[in-house]
Amino acid sequence: MQGLLTDAFLTSLVFGAISAGIPLLLAGLGEQVSEKAGVLNIGIEGMMLAGAYVGFVAAFYSSSLWLGFAGGAAGGAAVALVMALLCVRHGLNQIVVGIALTLGVEGLTALLHHFQFGRTYPRLDAAGSLPIPVLSEIPILGPALFDRHPIVYLAIAMVAVMAFVYRRTNLGLDLQAAGDKPAALDVAGVDVVTTRTVAVLATGVMAGVGGAFMANIGAGLFIPFMTGGAGFIGIVLAMLARGRPLWVLAGALIFGACLSMTTALQVAGVNIPTDVIQMLPFAAVMAVLVIFGRRASLPAALGLPYVRGAR
Repeated sequence: MQGLLTDAFLTSLVFGAISAGIPLLLAGLGEQVSEKAGVLNIGIEGMMLAGAYVGFVAAFYSSSLWLGFAGGAAGGAAVALVMALLCVRHGLNQIVVGIALTLGVEGLTALLHHFQFGRTYPRLDAAGSLPIPVLSEIPILGPALFDRHPIVYLAIAMVAVMAFVYRRTNLGLDLQAAGDKPAALDVAGVDVVTTRTVAVLATGVMAGVGGAFMANIGAGLFIPFMTGGAGFIGIVLAMLARGRPLWVLAGALIFGACLSMTTALQVAGVNIPTDVIQMLPFAAVMAVLVIFGRRASLPAALGLPYVRGAR
């Protein structure tokens, strides 16, 4: 137990929590946008996986992480576009389409990876960092929080941006109305279908960047099915956050710490079966749902297609 109190263990835990939490944060923020607009985006897992594959391929051939993130955003948006066309424009069942998209993207990315790289798993060079003067020198927290790639800072800044959009802009009001009272939004002269489409595409962009982060920063390579349920954890975070981006950040860090526990315990020299540690994030999800699930506040029209004039 003494190994759990060392600087090495704490630094590894915090560093790992950030690395594993950023994809969850982006997925959770993206899902929050969709849910506010009334779309239950079950396909976010597929969007993350598409972003991971396209983002890795773009970074691998261009030798640019920023082009990799742009590719990840495009990959996630492409899957989101299918979701928007089928569910928002044509009113198909959001859960069925979301699951189908996730399964389809899992198979497609695995096939493309095998066709392109065979049984090899090429790696990217280690990502650079942008240390923040003074803050990066703080013991334990400094290297873990303030000596990271700029995309980490941008992802955290998105929390403040989304909070501002929700509370201070007409777009935030439109999203809220599209999820709670879409007919009232329609009467006010705002196109509900367009609002929801934009929300779903924004979700795809953020989820795709989150997937690209997993491949390009977190792992440095693409592995089929590498998201491992991160998108579904993002859905849970969005539901429990009740429209508050800061709560998504807090939940992402908690689940990220659970995901990083394996590495941190190895640094501390604690011998615990890996399977037990890998079970922690999903056990945490179930515990959080049991404790806080009844308090989750969801939009009244969540999951319901909108048809003008229908009652």
